[in-house]
Amino acid sequence: MTDRYDLIIIGGGIVGLAAAYQLLLRRPGISLALVEKEPELAFHQTGHNSGVLHAGLYYAAGSKKARLCREGKAALEKFADEHGIPYEHCGKLVVALSEEELPRLSAIRDRALANGVEGLEEIGPERIREIEPHAAGIRALWSPKSGIIDFRRVSLAYSEEIGLRGGAVLTGREVRGIAGRDGGWIVQTGAGDLSCRSLVSCAGLQSDRVAAMTGAEGDERIVPFRGDYYTLKPEARRLVRGLLYPVPDPRFPFLGVHFGRTMAGEVRAGPNAVLAFAREGYRRSDLSLEDLSQTLAFPGFRHLIRRNWKTGLAELWRDWSKSAFTARLRRYVPEIRRGDLLFGPSGVRAQAVRSDGTLVEDFSIGESPNALHVRNAPSPAATASLAIGREIMELAVNRFGLG
Repeated sequence: MTDRYDLIIIGGGIVGLAAAYQLLLRRPGISLALVEKEPELAFHQTGHNSGVLHAGLYYAAGSKKARLCREGKAALEKFADEHGIPYEHCGKLVVALSEEELPRLSAIRDRALANGVEGLEEIGPERIREIEPHAAGIRALWSPKSGIIDFRRVSLAYSEEIGLRGGAVLTGREVRGIAGRDGGWIVQTGAGDLSCRSLVSCAGLQSDRVAAMTGAEGDERIVPFRGDYYTLKPEARRLVRGLLYPVPDPRFPFLGVHFGRTMAGEVRAGPNAVLAFAREGYRRSDLSLEDLSQTLAFPGFRHLIRRNWKTGLAELWRDWSKSAFTARLRRYVPEIRRGDLLFGPSGVRAQAVRSDGTLVEDFSIGESPNALHVRNAPSPAATASLAIGREIMELAVNRFGLG
């Protein structure tokens, strides 16, 4: 017998779990199931997250990222307080090393102020050294309310709330196909079929493929970028107190290598950003011929590479050369030595890219009949998870007529 639900959410990462939680808060009478292919929740992007609570420094004013990061951070901290989940406002420094970087630093300041970032200061070398005694830099932005949290722990708390409100969280349920039937959907999984009136996909690294199963292929594809971290040996952790970031290079779509503490007490350095040869490949040796061939065949990826090949080669060199990686880090913390670094965890970022090679910069939620698709939700999606979940909930209630 096929289990029937009013709504099925595909994806057990932090965004899918937040959406399920918000839906059950707003519509407690609906029958809802969340399906996750892995045997545990928060296994991929959420479980490999840096753990940073973003304050909203970088995002274009008026964008979804700017609005939902600010709203989501406040909601997440309230949720954490109510559920006994620790977090820390260790603060973030965005450091300019040269005069050339100062206009970009000023642009970030203007964005941060437009986004209402709390307590923001622009500071000089003396104040930089007070906050981060071992850091280099001629000018910096100080965001004292930026922080750290364990997003996997947050995700498990969302799951507990889903269960308390009558929702079903089904792990080990890989979605192998989706078929329309009687105005609804049959979700075919490795552990049997499920049926629903309406569907929400929060499938992260597989989001474009799941959308395509419903006939909503769209123009974008997920291009996976792996980021490797080093961790500082315990005796070197004194060199970094909080979050230490570079001024982002506008020629490259990622923030660049940086330093950050974790709730477990580690100090991580990284990540770089190189093409992952498997969408869920966290080691350099991981290879999926299907994933790689689809990426290479996608015109958008080829356009992206043509525009960024020099930066891409430099990232690849630093990925394989610990000395080159160390040299990059020493620009910001000159006392760092190669022997201070241990190879650490890795993550894979699901970046949506259009067929013309442009990145989907903002959060993106697509719609098709009786279905919503989260097409792009990179950082700061974990920080913004409750706000993104609320947005999904409002769309679902309005589009699907959930009663």
